[in-house]
Amino acid sequence: MRIPLSLLPGVTSVATTLLALCHLPASADPLVFVSSFAGGEKGAITAFSFSPEDGSLKELARTGGIENPFFLAVSPDQRFLNAVHAKAFGGKEDEEVASFSIDRESGKLTLLNRQSSKGTATCYLEVDKTGKTLLLANYSSGSVASLPILEDGSLGEAVSFFQHEGGSKVDPKRQNGPYAHSFIISPDNRFAYAADLGLDQIRIYRLDAASAKIEPASPAFVSSPAGAGPRHQAFAPDGKNLYAINELSNSVTRYAHETATGALTKHESLSTLPNDFQGTSYCADLKFTPDGRFLFGTNRGHDSIVMFQMEDTSFSRVGFFPSQGKGPQNLLVTPDGKWLLCANMPGNNLAVFRIESENFRIVPVGAPLEITMPSCIRLLP
Repeated sequence: MRIPLSLLPGVTSVATTLLALCHLPASADPLVFVSSFAGGEKGAITAFSFSPEDGSLKELARTGGIENPFFLAVSPDQRFLNAVHAKAFGGKEDEEVASFSIDRESGKLTLLNRQSSKGTATCYLEVDKTGKTLLLANYSSGSVASLPILEDGSLGEAVSFFQHEGGSKVDPKRQNGPYAHSFIISPDNRFAYAADLGLDQIRIYRLDAASAKIEPASPAFVSSPAGAGPRHQAFAPDGKNLYAINELSNSVTRYAHETATGALTKHESLSTLPNDFQGTSYCADLKFTPDGRFLFGTNRGHDSIVMFQMEDTSFSRVGFFPSQGKGPQNLLVTPDGKWLLCANMPGNNLAVFRIESENFRIVPVGAPLEITMPSCIRLLP
């Protein structure tokens, strides 16, 4: 005779627990997604499991059919991933942004839909804290846009679009027009900041996450140092300062952040390169440690990662470390603050470093992982 589990004291809770365990992911390790910036079949997003114990990476799944997925963004609930999709990156036709659902156990991605980015060389994506708005920056066409994210994770058509105008022309080749290079959201989710390399400006927008709309704020921008060419940005964890890495001048500039109005006030800039460096190099990315003690930046040409120590109202360089490959493009600091991952895009590898805060250094762990043109790294804890 079969006795229902519900009639056996204590068994119901045990059975429920066992059933729940059966549905847990095979590994509790974080997922890391890496985009391969390439056309045709080489364009892909690869999922890895990442060990927070030893820094090792294990490939889980490769999702192809994604051409030139230069940049990625993950929803706050970690259910969806957005990626650039461009048959001809920076070409004449507007590109697209694709939305995928994430299988947390396998790392596989399922395409939900694609929408126009309203521009070319779409180079940056950011999802707001409510998961309802996707912001993007178009480098070649010099514009920014916002798209609504629907409940099922798919993308609606753009509801805001702003074409930047002008050009600082300090560098006549690189600043002959607007080149929007990043678009980030303030910690309070009220403002968005677009760094425009061509204008030598950070443009400021108000964000209404509920409607996914943006509009110019007042003041509408802050000027960067002349000829700096601001590229990527990062807020310090406490939200008091925004830092921008300048591609053309190889420097990082600090801007004080006024939370009430969203205004930025420009302060000091520090070089990302050694004082005796004489070659050609261009900055790319910057990332904070979660505790706000350190900021890392990449130098493409010098092929290094610069480490800054942060203080309340200032910051200082503490070291330079080989990136373990050519052209360090993108960085990721793990949520525990123990590991730094670096995508060496033209070097075709992904390097892992242990962050030794007490020694003010990063140490490479193992050999870099070979992967085609890695351009962006995202982690799901």
